[in-house]
Amino acid sequence: MNLALRDIRHRLGRFLITCLGVGLLLGVALAMVGIYQGVVAEALALTRSLAAELWVVEAGTRGPFAEASRVPGDVREIVARVPGVAAAGSITLRTAEMAAPGRIIRAQVMGYEPGRPGGPSSISSGRGLGGSRLEMVADRRAGLALGDTVTLGGDRYRIVGLTRDLVASGGDPLVFIHLRDSQDLQFKLAPPAARRAAAAGAGGSGTDTVNAVIARLHPGAEADAVADTIRRWKHLAALTDAEQAELLTRSVVNRARAQLGLFTVVLLFVTAVIIALIIYTMTMDKLREIATLKLIGAPDRTIAGLVLQQALLLGLAGFAMGAALLFAVRDKFPRTVALGPAEVAAMLGIVVAICILGSIVSIRAALRIDAQAALGG
Repeated sequence: MNLALRDIRHRLGRFLITCLGVGLLLGVALAMVGIYQGVVAEALALTRSLAAELWVVEAGTRGPFAEASRVPGDVREIVARVPGVAAAGSITLRTAEMAAPGRIIRAQVMGYEPGRPGGPSSISSGRGLGGSRLEMVADRRAGLALGDTVTLGGDRYRIVGLTRDLVASGGDPLVFIHLRDSQDLQFKLAPPAARRAAAAGAGGSGTDTVNAVIARLHPGAEADAVADTIRRWKHLAALTDAEQAELLTRSVVNRARAQLGLFTVVLLFVTAVIIALIIYTMTMDKLREIATLKLIGAPDRTIAGLVLQQALLLGLAGFAMGAALLFAVRDKFPRTVALGPAEVAAMLGIVVAICILGSIVSIRAALRIDAQAALGG
């Protein structure tokens, strides 16, 4: 006879309600772990989609994700002729707000040249950009559908394709437009400003400027060697894909990662304390039953097993409820909740450890119960 299961069946309703409360708490803790992982996944989503092995940016800067970077548009042709480079493409990147029917959407707008590096690696529905301008490929996070139109910079763009899980490091959905449209949006002066610039002798309304040039290399080419070649030109800087990933995870989103990590640790500590208190309360509620077991000669290991088994059943049932609830609603979160088998398994191990450690105090309290308490009034 399993005393733990028998006791749970005797108080099934109370046990299930307790498991639900623990499950909600563990679901929040698991969500924080997923959001922490999601911040990193979001930061690297664009670079992974572009499959760029080299980023060429303005000298003295660390690229368009960390700070402003402007290079002449003809740099793409220069980079394309560097030994080891298979293909090069110019990109622009900026955050902007666009008007959709009934709402304003904040997005990261990326301009690129179709047929060259810079576009999304896959389209989940629709198609990529074609030859016509004023077309847009948007991520599903923007809440747009194929055929919708949005207003950006005074022009109306038609949604021709949708991507999935392509967001900026800040969580804004990514949208892709033609490089020329993006250059006009970002660099072209408004008519009054252009007239003032011309009157001041500053010239220009030229927009042949980009934020970066990305390159893909021939098989066998060393990214570090190609980057060193480009760095010899004093007006340009170069970052390998590994350096760009390090920059994004250690610099651009470092503060958010640190804050989420600290909050996750605090939440896990609070979870451990609450579970330990619940286990202790459950044990003290069975004070007379435990005293009766001692009175009839039950060994200490039987009493310890009763407490430990109930603690593990509580933790595992609560974890299952919390995980099921989280996986059912995680697509509704505004940020990515990145939970894979490794994260779930690690969290399960933490829950088991918490239950074992939390039951130690309860086991010691149960073993100190006097058998004579079973004869009390």
